Order: sequence, then C-alpha cells, then structure tokens
Amino acid sequence: MKGRDRINSSLPDELILEIFNHLDSKQTRDSASLVCKRWLGLERLSRDSIRIGASGFPDVLVKILSSSFPNVKNLSIDERLSISASLPIQYGRRRHRNHSAVSPLQLHILAGGKTGSEGSSGKNGFDQLEADTYCLSDSGLAVVSNGFPILEKLSLIWCSNVTNVGLRSVAESCKSLKSLDLQGCYVGDQGIAAVGECCKLLEDLNLRFCEGLTDDGLVELAIGAGKRLKSLGIAACAKITDVSLVAVGSHCHHLETLSLDSESIHNKGVLSVAKGCSALKVLKLQCINVTDEALEAVGIFCKQLDLLALYSFQRFTDKSLCAIGKGCKKLKNLTLSDCYFLSDMGLQAVAAGCSELTHLEVNGCHNIGTAGLESIGKACMSLSELALLYCQKIGDLALSEIGKGCKLLQALHLVDCSSIGDDAICSIARGCRNLKKLHIRRCYEVGSKGIVAIGENCEFLTDLSLRFCDRIGDEGLVAIGQCHSLRYLNVSGCHRIGDEGMVAIARGCPELNYLDVSVLQNLGDLALSELGDGCPMLKDIVLSHCRRVTDVGLTNLVNKCTLLETCHMVYCPGISAAGVASVIASCAKIKKVLVEKWKVTPRTRRRAGSTISYLCIDL
Repeated sequence: MKGRDRINSSLPDELILEIFNHLDSKQTRDSASLVCKRWLGLERLSRDSIRIGASGFPDVLVKILSSSFPNVKNLSIDERLSISASLPIQYGRRRHRNHSAVSPLQLHILAGGKTGSEGSSGKNGFDQLEADTYCLSDSGLAVVSNGFPILEKLSLIWCSNVTNVGLRSVAESCKSLKSLDLQGCYVGDQGIAAVGECCKLLEDLNLRFCEGLTDDGLVELAIGAGKRLKSLGIAACAKITDVSLVAVGSHCHHLETLSLDSESIHNKGVLSVAKGCSALKVLKLQCINVTDEALEAVGIFCKQLDLLALYSFQRFTDKSLCAIGKGCKKLKNLTLSDCYFLSDMGLQAVAAGCSELTHLEVNGCHNIGTAGLESIGKACMSLSELALLYCQKIGDLALSEIGKGCKLLQALHLVDCSSIGDDAICSIARGCRNLKKLHIRRCYEVGSKGIVAIGENCEFLTDLSLRFCDRIGDEGLVAIGQCHSLRYLNVSGCHRIGDEGMVAIARGCPELNYLDVSVLQNLGDLALSELGDGCPMLKDIVLSHCRRVTDVGLTNLVNKCTLLETCHMVYCPGISAAGVASVIASCAKIKKVLVEKWKVTPRTRRRAGSTISYLCIDL
C-alpha cells in the first residue's frame, strides 16, 4: 500500500541478508542498495568480494572500503592497469606521478577534508600528494589485515611497493587465508616464511615473478603450511631451485596443481614432487633443464594427472610421452609447445593410453605429423577441442580421422598449417556437426569449399575466425549465413570477400556482436547498411583499411547498431570527420573509437575525448 513500508517492518535483517546473498550480479546488488539506508547497510554487510584496479591513493581507498565492507572474504588488488590514459603502466618499483589523474575527492581526502582556502593554502595538499605513492604500501596492507579479519582469498598483482613487513601483517591477522596471489610482488623470504608460520589453511599460492624469493622462504612455507597446499605457481624466480621442490615433495602431499617456469629447476626437484605428490592433477612445465627422467617419474607416480602442459623443451623425447601414455590413464588435457624432439611415436603412445583426452594442443612441434594425429582421431572419441599451430607436417588425412572419430569436437584452431586444405575442413564439417568454434589463420590451402561445408553442416557455430585465408571468397560466407547462432566473425585479410558475403551474414546472423572485416578492399557501404538492418546486437566492429567504406555506410550502420561499444576505422580514406562524429553521436554506449587524429574535430573531442584513441598521432 502506498505510504506504508511492508518489507522493512516485517522482515528481519537476517532474511534480507539471505536475499542479498542470492542476487546474481553486482548491478542488481547496487540497485537494491539504493532502496533505503537500511538496505544499503545490509548490502554492504553481505558483500564478500571486492576487486580494485590501480588507483591514485590505494592506501586511502582500502581504508574506506574496509570500513564499509567488513565481511569481505575475497580481495583482489591488481595494479597492472594504469590509473588513467595519461599514466602509463610500469611494472617496476616506481610509477610516474601525474597530478592530473587525481580527482577532487582524492585531493579533498588528502587535505584532511578541508575545502576552500583552508584546504588549498600553501603547499600542504601537494606536499602530501608528493609523499603518497600510486602503489599499495605496507601501511595499506596493514589496513587490509586489520579491516578484513575474515579474509580467505587475497590477490596482490604487481603491487611492487609491498614488502615483507606488509605481508607479515597479513599473515598474522588473516589466519583464515586460503588463497594468496603475489604475482609480481617484491616480497622476500621473511614474508613467505610468516605466511607458512601463520596461515595453516593455505591451499593456493602464486609466486610468479617474485624475484626476491630464495629457497629459504619457500622451504619454510612448505614446512609450515604445506599440509593443506593444493596449488603452487612459480615463474621467473631465479633463486628458487630443486631444494624448494624437494621440500614441496616432502611436505605438500595434497598438492594438485603445479606450474613451473624456471631455468634453475632440474630433474631432482620434479622427481621429488612426482614421488611425494601422488594427488597431482595439473602439471605445467617450462624448465629447459628437465629431461625424460622426470616425466617418466610423473607417468609412474601421478596416476591422477588430468592436465599436462610442456613448453619449450629441448631435452624431452618420445620416452616421456610413452611414460605418460602408459601411466596417466585419466589425462584429459595435453599441450605440447616447441618440443622439437617429440614425434608421431609419442603422440601415438598418448592416444593408446589416454582415451579420455578432451583437449589437445600441438604448437611448433615440427616432428609431429599426420600419423600421430591420426592415432588421436582413432582412439580419443571424447576430444572436444583441438589446436594445431605451426604444424607443417600434419596433412588432410589427420583431420579426416578426427572428423570420423571425434564426433564431440566443438573447437578447432589452425594456424600456419600449410598442408591442411579444403578436404580436411570438409571432413570436419561432415563428422563434427556440434562444432561451435573454428579459427583458421594463414592456412593458404583452405578455400571456400571447406567453409561452404562448415556452413551447410555446423548449424551450432557461434565463433568463426578466418584470418588471412586468401582463397576464401563470398560463396563461403553465403553458406555461413545459415549459421543463425553466429556471434563472433573475423575475416580480416580475406581479400576475396566483399559485399555479397557480408550481406548474407547480415541477413542470416542476427545475434552477431563482434565483426572484424579489416583489410577487405572489396567491402563497401552496401554491406554496412545491411549489417545495420540485420545485426542490431553488434557491439564491436573493426573496419580498418577498408578503402571502399564511406561516411554513408558508416552512418547507416551506427544509426541501427545502437549497442556499439568499440569501432576501429584507421586508414579508411572514405571516412571523414563527419563519419567519426556520427559514431559518437549515435552510439550512447561507445567506449573506444580508434581513428586518425586529424579526423577528430574539436567538438567531437570535447564531446567524447576519453573514448577516442589514435593509432598515429601525427599524420
């Protein structure tokens, strides 16, 4: 009844909090918090996650947030993002200060809440501004530890001013911590040792690019908090050696995920982990000094292995994959990247032993050819995603076997596979009718025939990328127009495609929201007008280097596609300042326009300067 509050007078706080916990998005929560002061306070109590990008004064910000949201369990601070367009990101210890990036509210806070002449007199405000840092400091981390006492997950991404002092304060106060991400932080052994001493519930630890760590800190952590540790990531930590991995293997018996990228790790460390961590499910290795001996141990001891990724190995041979195929029967995801001494024999061993394989990526393994992939097609019926990158020896017969045997395939990626042509794509189209994603780049033997087969057979296709495949023409896209669920299309560099193909897409794919037609010399205004009529859901379009597109077609497009968020149109001589202005005027949700600087008038710049980016500043 109007004038009466039936909800607040009837429902207790606990019930409203439970309702807030079931809201499925931040936008919905924000809307609910605007109803009244009571709901605002209760919504703040129910909020358990906060994510913070780079900010002008992070120490001040975390203090404000901790007082407003006391029940936060998940806090992420990511300083990889720049504070403003004029403040470029730097991953080092220092950032350039830029006072223009500071908001009046931040200046007000720095001045102690004073306004007018009192707050701006002398140099007090800017002296304090100079003293502050644009990175989270140990003082800010102390606020985090005191303000979020029930914290369970903490991510400090590239917070380069955080030291052992701040990390120790977190460890001593947040003893419920289960996940800690310190990627790019300059912390040392004392801080990590404190985490091991205090955070006995720790399950997930990321130490990628923590260059100050040595074996001393990681050994202490493994001894102190290793019993529950399930996930560990190490990369670019030159002082972490086999000594640390021996400690991990001795104390972290429940470890399930290990990611290693190091030149300092040898067989001894990986052997220790393989023998001591039999529950290991995910193993990612980029360790040039590890040999077959270590992978053979993984095959013997890690029977639960689900994902294996091997990068840039110069000392692995087929013996490794034979051991994996023999011992890791539950393997579902395999990535082989730049492993030059692996051949068809190793892939055949995986196919024979790992019949549950669902994801396979072969990247730059130049000795793996058609026979190895044929064996996958014959044995791994559950394969759902296949990526072949720079595989010059894999030919059509391999994909023919995939088409025959892998009926569940949903994603196929092909890059620079010079021996794969239309026959292979036709086999995939006829056999893998559930295909949803097809990405092909610089496979010059693939032409319209294969793409026509995809359009005629794969009705569930949602994501298609055909980059620089210069044998594909309009007839291919006409067939793709039958895939009415298509949402993503990239045909950049396919110079035979013109208006006819894009008109078919416009008329057949109403759900399209991403389109890249850059470097299409035969594409004109007719295609853009049809896209405006047929694809109202379009959010992102790339028109760069389309010489026949003019203001007329662009205006027709943006008048209908009002949801457009990004538009790239550099080196389009037919588009003028008037066309750029029409994009800004017609698209209320536009976030980024990439264009030559001389095509932006002062009026357009005043109206939407923050959304405009320039590829070439001085043309």
